Amino acid sequence: MPSGISAPTSTSGITEDVNGESIIPSSTRADGSVRKEIRVRPGYKPPEDVAVYKNRTAQAFKIRAKSGIPGAEFVESEKPKSAKKQHAQKTVDMSKESALKSGGKGVDSRYAAEPAPEPEPEPEDPEVVKQKEARKLSKKLRQARELQQKNKEDGAALLPEQFAKVTKINELIYQLDKLGFDQDGQRKQQDG
Repeated sequence: MPSGISAPTSTSGITEDVNGESIIPSSTRADGSVRKEIRVRPGYKPPEDVAVYKNRTAQAFKIRAKSGIPGAEFVESEKPKSAKKQHAQKTVDMSKESALKSGGKGVDSRYAAEPAPEPEPEPEDPEVVKQKEARKLSKKLRQARELQQKNKEDGAALLPEQFAKVTKINELIYQLDKLGFDQDGQRKQQDG
């Protein structure tokens, strides 16, 4: 029942014949046998012929994401990031070669260069240093005495670190005395 075909073929291969009926035309299989023509129900659209639904809002968001932040200027770098890395690597390689040519032992130039000099701290007044040390020692002494008092009042067992602090009370007092401070961290009055 071959019939004349008039309309163009759709994506799925369905065509309309002269009578307006939709058909899948006959075809030849790989083994040489012939498939017969198949009639398609009126109004049927195969999935490959259905247009994909496109949400305008979603498309707008995609376009906006590609364009960046509205109102912001787009600054394009001279080279892509990978090109920058390549350039940096070439620079390192060239510096290695120059070190070898100049009689160097091939030491990596990144490590051979002297580190940037740190700004020298201002020389501190020895009196200020003593006061800082005295404050630290008096704080340690105060904490040790609080632990000792807590142990006496509550009878609570001290942790090994806390016990070590309590046993150093006399040492802390000696260090404060050596710096010229009393047990409260105040400067001792010099007799003279």
